[in-house]
Amino acid sequence: MKKIFNILSISILALLFSCSKSDDAASIETMARPTKPLAVKSLIKAADVSFLPLIESEGTVYKYNNQPQDALLTLKNAGCNTVRIRLWKNPSDDHSGLTEVKNLAIRARQMGMKVWLSVHYSDTWADPGNQTKPAEWTNLSFVDLKTAVQTYTATVLSEIHPDIYQVGNETNDGFLFPQGKLSTNEAQYLQLVQAAITVIRTQSPRTKIMLHYAGISGATWFFSKVHNMDYDYIGLSYYPVWHGQDLNLLQTTMNSLSQIHNKKVLIAETAYPFTLGWNDWTNNIVGLSNQLIPAYPATNGGQKNFLLAIKSMLLTSPNGIGFSYWGGEWVAFRGTQATNGSSFENQALWDFNVNALPVMDAFN
Repeated sequence: MKKIFNILSISILALLFSCSKSDDAASIETMARPTKPLAVKSLIKAADVSFLPLIESEGTVYKYNNQPQDALLTLKNAGCNTVRIRLWKNPSDDHSGLTEVKNLAIRARQMGMKVWLSVHYSDTWADPGNQTKPAEWTNLSFVDLKTAVQTYTATVLSEIHPDIYQVGNETNDGFLFPQGKLSTNEAQYLQLVQAAITVIRTQSPRTKIMLHYAGISGATWFFSKVHNMDYDYIGLSYYPVWHGQDLNLLQTTMNSLSQIHNKKVLIAETAYPFTLGWNDWTNNIVGLSNQLIPAYPATNGGQKNFLLAIKSMLLTSPNGIGFSYWGGEWVAFRGTQATNGSSFENQALWDFNVNALPVMDAFN
């Protein structure tokens, strides 16, 4: 009996060991089996390079690793996939005019980047407080103004073929004042926007249409006014110096707008300083520590981490699809004594030696 018991005991132990070994192997195999990778959202990662032709024409050489390199190539290699370019109707010196913008768009496309046009519908800067009509449109009736918008929009499309067409720049209270002032002539503003949209949809159906608002406060009101417009992207400017230091509020606003209007959202303009110093005698827009978000100091790392935070916000927002860094090319190109140089050199993507900064990594 004892012998039989021992044989049975050995058999049972062997069976248990065999099962345990098999289970362990199955467990290890399950753990080692590759899982399906999570989908990664493809973002529009843009840089506004509108000053580039002017700056290059005055002899500035951009660098990467202290070696001369085409600024567009540096951006492309960093991961920037889109260039944003402002377009003015008849600028006084031809910079930001149709010919210059067309040539810059061609350069960008040759490097494989897409083109996003910020069409100001003005001869000069258009922003929330300044929406001056082109001089040649000054005395047009409202009917003729709509026709002029349609004709000009058609010309822009045929000459440049943009991937993104931004109808107006920072149009918080409309554009083409006074006829297109939203707070006083809402119906006319909507008709002018619709005039441009109709041409874009007809002539270039693949082009995405953006409407652009500067900031967070008031954005809900503005986009409620254009709710019935046929456009694709909500564009928001966000600069902490003007629009507050609460990134959570920015994300909440983005998410709310995209949900209410069922639109994709982009941060159409943003920037941040790598220093509070200066490199010319043109007064800088940001130069005080209280203009910063405390978590992001004005250092190389602080600038990079700010843009990474913007990118992370877009990646986690259901309808966030991209950003554009504004003024990244606007270095102190006229020398250290210039009073008409750059008010943005401490927020550029290149340092005071015109060498690419670590913030470039945020495009990757």
